[in-house]
Amino acid sequence: MKNIIKILAVLMVLVFTLSIVGCSAEGNDKANSGGQEENVQNDANANQAEGDAQDSEDASAESETMKKIRETKKIIWGTNAEFPPFEMREGDQVIGIDAEIAAKIAEKLGVELVVEDMEFDALITALQSGKIDFIAAGFTIEPDREKQVLFTDTYFKAVQAIMVQEGNEEIKSADDLEGKKIGVQNGTTGDFIASDIPGAEVIRFNNGIEAALDLNNGKIDAVIIDNLPAQMLAKSNPGLVVLDEKPFDAEEYAIAVRKGDTDLQQVINEVLKEMKDSGEIDELANKYSIGE
Repeated sequence: MKNIIKILAVLMVLVFTLSIVGCSAEGNDKANSGGQEENVQNDANANQAEGDAQDSEDASAESETMKKIRETKKIIWGTNAEFPPFEMREGDQVIGIDAEIAAKIAEKLGVELVVEDMEFDALITALQSGKIDFIAAGFTIEPDREKQVLFTDTYFKAVQAIMVQEGNEEIKSADDLEGKKIGVQNGTTGDFIASDIPGAEVIRFNNGIEAALDLNNGKIDAVIIDNLPAQMLAKSNPGLVVLDEKPFDAEEYAIAVRKGDTDLQQVINEVLKEMKDSGEIDELANKYSIGE
């Protein structure tokens, strides 16, 4: 009898021990499960925080210029509308190759295009001060300009030409310009080139039309200006001719935006690529050039 009681006592101890172990294991499982759920929630929170930080970073990456364009629904194009066939006036409208490109940029952004027509040498200052959002004005990439503005991809290759009075026997090439009175549009590539010609007296004008008039009147000896404008000026001013020789290096036009406005630069590059790939730039050159 005593043995039976001892056996029963041992069995009860074993059952009690197993119950405790089972409860402990279940508790640990719940604890572990709770820990896993907490880790999942922490990961979710971390991912959300990372996403919020990325969104914030993307928002802060937007330039002030693009923010202003979005808010005002306008983009301001700065130009000097006296440089045919790239920009010129037709009544109250500014037309030309650059005008059509500017309109495409505004269309791409879904905003209104506002034109600011000003002196050529005032364009960079206007851009830096925020008066305009981009420059499109037959604007050549130059090292000095690259220090002040951010250029887009190029869209047109040009070369400087020499314009003289018909019948001029003294000036046949750039070498003959030494010591001569040379007319240029202020701040243009022609201005830079003429300034390096030994002994030349550089006469600066607000636009090529004024320079051509003075050349026709014999007040200056020659004009240095981009070839396409030179051809158009010669056509509209009987008595002037453009020398066949193009002694100066080719140059490329691009559009300029403010330093740091990489988002606007990207949009403009997309527009230029679309227009170049479709052949539209070439079509515009034919549309606005002489003989059309």
